[in-house]
Amino acid sequence: MKSRIAAFLVLPLALSAAACGDTVGERAATGAGIGAGTGLAIGALAGWPLLGPVIAGGLVGAGIGAVTAPDKGK
Repeated sequence: MKSRIAAFLVLPLALSAAACGDTVGERAATGAGIGAGTGLAIGALAGWPLLGPVIAGGLVGAGIGAVTAPDKGK
């Protein structure tokens, strides 16, 4: 039960960092945070051990964040 509560608290915090960063490293770091938070939420809601989904989500998020371009319309 505690892991589900943690998932509901961490996910909005991770999503609030979405699209932050002007450099590749910053976007990779925020993407990793978003991915890890999403992995935590999915793992907790599904009843899985939490470490695997957090690591997988963090890696995927970092990869996606690293290959995206910053918003030039600012």
